Amino acid sequence: MFNTRRTFLKGAVSLAGAAALPGIVKAADAQVINYGGSAWLGHYPAYIGIKSGLFAAKGLDVKWQSFGTSSARMSAMLSGGIDVACTGIVSALALMARGSKHFSIVGVPEDFGRVEGLFVRSGITSIQGLKGKKIGVTFASSSHMLVLDLLASAGLSPDRDVSLLNVPAPELPAAFQSNQIDAAAAWTPQFNRIRSMPDIKLLADDTGFSLYKQYGVTPGPDVLVMRRDFAGKNADAARKFLQAYFEACTMLRDKPDQAAKYLTELTNLTLQDQIATIKDATWYDAAQQKALLTTPGKYVDGLQKLAEMLVTHKQIDKAPAVRDWTNVNYL
Repeated sequence: MFNTRRTFLKGAVSLAGAAALPGIVKAADAQVINYGGSAWLGHYPAYIGIKSGLFAAKGLDVKWQSFGTSSARMSAMLSGGIDVACTGIVSALALMARGSKHFSIVGVPEDFGRVEGLFVRSGITSIQGLKGKKIGVTFASSSHMLVLDLLASAGLSPDRDVSLLNVPAPELPAAFQSNQIDAAAAWTPQFNRIRSMPDIKLLADDTGFSLYKQYGVTPGPDVLVMRRDFAGKNADAARKFLQAYFEACTMLRDKPDQAAKYLTELTNLTLQDQIATIKDATWYDAAQQKALLTTPGKYVDGLQKLAEMLVTHKQIDKAPAVRDWTNVNYL
């Protein structure tokens, strides 16, 4: 079962538990919304919305709570501790498969497909060339899903033809460098570190995932989820949140230099690295959301296929009907 998806980026802030960000001007009667985040890039829009005043301008007091794993974040949503969060779809699908109706998918912040992929040593030229090799990957992650899909597409068994080793994401570069593994599947920032090593090449990124070309869906896309009970009782606040959130997405897409200045305290990246990380993702604005989440539709169909693939690879027990969780009413 997928319980986690991503660890923090390098130098992620150590905001233990719930911690309101300093320096935010709040109107006395502002609507409070609790957001669950981390330093992963999927949370950039919410962080920028807080720090830039985009939420405050809508009369919202968005409070940031930091979580180390998607599973912890989603547990907080189920218990009512947070109202909105970005999460990897795999964590959401795991809960949906169990029948949880506590949340809806209300947005898609970005596509980070080109900063996650499978690296090999220069002597390996194809997926078939991985036969008999050791592949390091963080189990129960989108990278794990990418590897399973690539192996299946090449007719290789993950149980018989290769050795899959569960390596925590931050340890992948060192494992590769010390020759403990022959290949590594990683996401940014480990993706960037491995890519800079000598005699290493990228064999496939998320655009090589079988569902990507047809549906535009990566192995574990980020989605914005909102607690149903909160949205039902605060529809106007939900709409204003999304307006400000996607204004931040537009800033990330159109003005990465400006957006980066709000983020370096969150990620501890240099300004140059921060700008590069922003540019590595494709940011979706408000006008694109209905096309992504309306059903029937290509993207939601792709998420449905992903759910079914997770069942095939024994990562979840059954595939939920994804359309039952999408909601465009607040866009």
